[in-house]
Amino acid sequence: MAKDLKKKPLLLVAALMLAGCAAPKQQPELNKLHNQVGKLNIEMQQLTQQAASLEQQNMLNSTLNQGAWLLPATKTAVALKSQAGEVRLSLSQIEGDANGTRAILHIRSAADNTIPAFTAQVEWGEMDPTTGKPLQVDSQSQSLTVKDSLLARSEVTVPLRLSNITPEQLGYIRVHDIVLQDPPKPATAP
Repeated sequence: MAKDLKKKPLLLVAALMLAGCAAPKQQPELNKLHNQVGKLNIEMQQLTQQAASLEQQNMLNSTLNQGAWLLPATKTAVALKSQAGEVRLSLSQIEGDANGTRAILHIRSAADNTIPAFTAQVEWGEMDPTTGKPLQVDSQSQSLTVKDSLLARSEVTVPLRLSNITPEQLGYIRVHDIVLQDPPKPATAP
């Protein structure tokens, strides 16, 4: 019996030593697993937000026939039938700037046709956080002009400067009233 009492503390010490040796090896793996789970949660939140924004963008474009509504969070193109033919509009490089936000508007012919010269209106603003609809009270707008090109092109990129709104506040950009410009008439000799 005395031998058993002496063995128990030795077994307990040996078990603690083994547990101490095993724990540090598992801890980095456990930390790595926690980091991966955290990253997956962030990605899942971003995808959920993107899906909600896409649904909202689709709703705006299907019910409001007033141009094309682009919601920056969707990161997808929108089709617009216009005088310039059917075009696909998308946004990229949405960044803060000293006076607001800058972004690149991509305009691509849906049928890969040449994009003619045209003018359009661009409106931007915030979304109402409760209704999810555009707040047009403080919206702003500007004209944009796409000029003729010597070479045929099916895509045009237009830099936008959206003043008085941060990228975080920017809820929508609406492109509307695309009007073809008359081609310049050749000079005639007298």
